[in-house]
Amino acid sequence: MGLAVEMRAGQVLLVLLAASVVMPAKDPLLNICMDAKHHKTKPGPEGMLYGQCAPWKDNACCTANTSSEAHRDQSYLYNFNWNHCGVMPPKCKRHFIQDMCLYECSPNLGPWIDQADSSWRRERILHVPLCKEDCEEWWEDCKDYVTCKENWHKGWNWATGTNRCPWGSMCRPFTQVFPSPKDLCEKIWSNSYKYTTERRGSGRCIQMWFDPAQGNPNVVVAKYYAWKKRSSPARMEDVTPEAGRAACAVPRLTLLLALVLLTAGWGSYGRGSL
Repeated sequence: MGLAVEMRAGQVLLVLLAASVVMPAKDPLLNICMDAKHHKTKPGPEGMLYGQCAPWKDNACCTANTSSEAHRDQSYLYNFNWNHCGVMPPKCKRHFIQDMCLYECSPNLGPWIDQADSSWRRERILHVPLCKEDCEEWWEDCKDYVTCKENWHKGWNWATGTNRCPWGSMCRPFTQVFPSPKDLCEKIWSNSYKYTTERRGSGRCIQMWFDPAQGNPNVVVAKYYAWKKRSSPARMEDVTPEAGRAACAVPRLTLLLALVLLTAGWGSYGRGSL
């Protein structure tokens, strides 16, 4: 009887040890929302998201109201005026709306979240690798528009409560301000995005545009770059103590439970042999 109990305890130990390897702790870079102005504290399903934000409705960092406001000119989100140099063509504006939806709604930007030195948000995204097609189509559809600024993050005249061109600046063709798709993607939002030669479906670049019926392709991309960030020796020191503790919590608990069960098995064997 005691021998059987000890054998069962040994089997439980092996199962628990295997579980600690097969089921690692939750990755702190995956499926998260940044700490910013309108983001939810954690991603989750939304019954309905408006217009171009709809692809994220099954798992979103934005609310339905935020998704609706993302489509409005000078919405309460940031009171930003797309038409600062005349009316922005619809074919161009749809890319800025999609950009806004990605920023507000995506839970797959964790590997690129960085600290923000700002009064209205604690975190931002930096160097998100956008797919080649996304940058090139954005530039192509906006090249006939005009603007007065290269960096739209800062430097505007906010005297009226909405952004206007700075005093002394001139509205110029997009192709002069942003000579290439790379210039547009990397400069317009202070390096939030990075131009890449990777294509949609490669698993190596973030897509602003995707068909939700085919699943969210950015999930795999985030997993790849989270793994790459963890694997890089230069990044090892960037892992926070909280993340390190989270990674170790499950194996430690598993080993503790295994030790208790194994000890209980030995105790039963000892009592049965007396």
